[in-house]
Amino acid sequence: MAQWCQLQMLDSKYLEQVDQLYDDSFPMDIRQYLSKWIESIDWDTVAVQDSLATVRFHDLLAQLDDQHSRFALENNFLLQHNIRKIKRNLQDRFQEDPVHMAMIISRNLKEEQKILDNAKSTEREGDGAVLAMVVEKQKLDNKVKEMRDRVQVVDQNIKNLEDLQDEYNFKVNTLKNRENEMNGMTAKELEKEKMIVARMCFELKGKRQDVVNQLSDLLNVTQALLSDLISEELPEWKQRQQTACIGGPPNACVDQLQNWFTAVAESLQQVRQHLKKLQELEQKFTYESDPITQKKGFLEARALDLFKNLLSNSLVVERQPCMPTHPQRPLVLKTGVQFTVKLRFLVKLQEFNYQLKVKAVFDKDVTEKKGFRKFNILGTNTKVMNMEESNGSLAAEFRHLQLKEQKVAGNRTNEGPLIVTEELHSLSFESELQLNQSGLNIKLEALSLPVVVISNVCQLPSGWASILWYNMLTTEPKNLKFFLSPPPAKWCQLSDVLSWQFSVTNRGLNQEQLNMLADKLLGVKAQRNPEGLIPWTKFCKQSANEKSFPFWLWIEGILDLIKRHLLSLWNDGSIMGFISKEREKFLLSDKCPGTFLLRFSESSKEGAITFTWIEHDMHDKPIFHSVEPYTKKELGAVSLPDIIRTYKVMAAENIPENPLRFLYPNIPKDKAFGKYYPKPSETPEPMDVENTEKSGYMKTELISVSEVHPSRLQDNMMPMSPDDYKALEQYVSPRDIDAVTNNLLGFAEQFDDQMSADFEEQN
Repeated sequence: MAQWCQLQMLDSKYLEQVDQLYDDSFPMDIRQYLSKWIESIDWDTVAVQDSLATVRFHDLLAQLDDQHSRFALENNFLLQHNIRKIKRNLQDRFQEDPVHMAMIISRNLKEEQKILDNAKSTEREGDGAVLAMVVEKQKLDNKVKEMRDRVQVVDQNIKNLEDLQDEYNFKVNTLKNRENEMNGMTAKELEKEKMIVARMCFELKGKRQDVVNQLSDLLNVTQALLSDLISEELPEWKQRQQTACIGGPPNACVDQLQNWFTAVAESLQQVRQHLKKLQELEQKFTYESDPITQKKGFLEARALDLFKNLLSNSLVVERQPCMPTHPQRPLVLKTGVQFTVKLRFLVKLQEFNYQLKVKAVFDKDVTEKKGFRKFNILGTNTKVMNMEESNGSLAAEFRHLQLKEQKVAGNRTNEGPLIVTEELHSLSFESELQLNQSGLNIKLEALSLPVVVISNVCQLPSGWASILWYNMLTTEPKNLKFFLSPPPAKWCQLSDVLSWQFSVTNRGLNQEQLNMLADKLLGVKAQRNPEGLIPWTKFCKQSANEKSFPFWLWIEGILDLIKRHLLSLWNDGSIMGFISKEREKFLLSDKCPGTFLLRFSESSKEGAITFTWIEHDMHDKPIFHSVEPYTKKELGAVSLPDIIRTYKVMAAENIPENPLRFLYPNIPKDKAFGKYYPKPSETPEPMDVENTEKSGYMKTELISVSEVHPSRLQDNMMPMSPDDYKALEQYVSPRDIDAVTNNLLGFAEQFDDQMSADFEEQN
């Protein structure tokens, strides 16, 4: 099966990862329309051959023209427009650099395969989470189908009952009329008719009893389904939403939940209509021990209670409070900054459209606590729910809410038991639904997850740490005193959450990186125990490894560094990042000279990156060099690929040279980073009189130079590549290579000494 077809069969959490691979530079539309053609090309080869990349670029444009023609035959104007726009954008972006397009396609195909492999391995390892969700969904779908089937059966049986009762009434009235006629039926005929009417009456009573029993059974099935939805599915959806809020797999099941809730509501509405119909039949004909008379009131009350229970649990927070300026950090709100929140009513019935007016309330029913801040909501805090055009859901979105702190006398900071970023607050939403048919009012309420309110953006990292810790460890939405005694987290929990923070950059943390972080938090002696406990203070308050800043602020600084300056390098795997110095030396120790790797500095709170490379001395002993870490300030002036490209080591009487040859494990430097180098610009001719306004200055380029003592440079020869060394080894033994190298080094030293002596004599 084609790779693209396999991907489309995956669960939504994997499809979300696929979605992140594609953007406007190379839209998913192309992948969809040209999937077979794209997968038939060896893009790895295309990505390293300029001429072939140009050919494939024009082939792709031709493929788009063919697709445009197919849309034209279908008279699909919109898709024709989209294809034309996509083609123009591709030409603008890749006409001069088709290799770049080939590299994007090659990378995306590899990432797609990784996603497929991950999904398959998860299934093989017996994790079964995705499979379990599918099975559970199928079970609920079957229950909904059973409920609907029962509704149809009852509906048909009530119609049959009505027909039978009408026929019975007609027979009874006809029999009475004939009895009153003088020249009516004979006694025998009259007796026969009475027997027929009696049988019909017996059958009618039996059908009435059957219909009442069927309605009772239908309500039993509905109640069981409703219990599953309210006590299991809804809490699980809310828990998945919590996980999604802190960077976990996306929670995309609200539409399915809405379908189930709406199906139950529709069935209960039909049951209530059925009971009304039975009441009409009862008014026309009843008798002693009539099951309709006996059970009607009980069934009506039961159906109404189920309906009220369903509606009172149908108002949910679809999208948690979030500042548009920080979409990946929900639940942290800054005073004076607008935030949005979206509600949905899971029962999608037309009769509820524009009937629900929702009001937002801050810290409702929260007992006043000494030292805790109080806030007012500014902006439009009431909304009417209406059917959305996009998907027909009944929703209301608050887009212009703000919080303003109530000013109180005294110094709150010294009185409160918690710091600002550990204070949890609640945002609740109230509404009232009036059922015209029954005259009842149903109070509705939804509660957001706890929020942290900050007054300065510098508090955002600590506030986000509180949100992570809370939603990782509890599902209780009202535990606002959580941080008075926060529980510790297991490493198996925290490791997932940490990896999710990096997943927003499209690449989470691998096991090697997590191992380093485990050692940092738990200590090496803990041996990365998944059940090892990390206290809240160790995560966010105490300094890590005797540094002057907490572990989380160190991580936060690195995240910001990646997003601002290293995103592409991080996503393509060039940065190893989290690795201890001991592990770094172990990995580099058996590599050829000039091999280097990139890791994050452990001593910078703001986030910094360094590289370490290996050299060998005359005795083949490995020597490691690390450059002073680069911070956002340096990377804002020169990109890291440019730094690596132009980096030089300089010592007195030595020619500056770049010691960086291979990115770990053995990738040539220019192959790893070449795609990020700046494109050479055309320089004007020396006598170009048209560019006089730009002349007069020599071009400059910023480069990084490390000045070292000559003794640290073991030789002046550039490191030999593995391929060159292997080729030389076919003709010369390693011992002879070492002997020649040592002789050359000795000769170079003698030559330097002689030249220095001659220079001194001349002066």
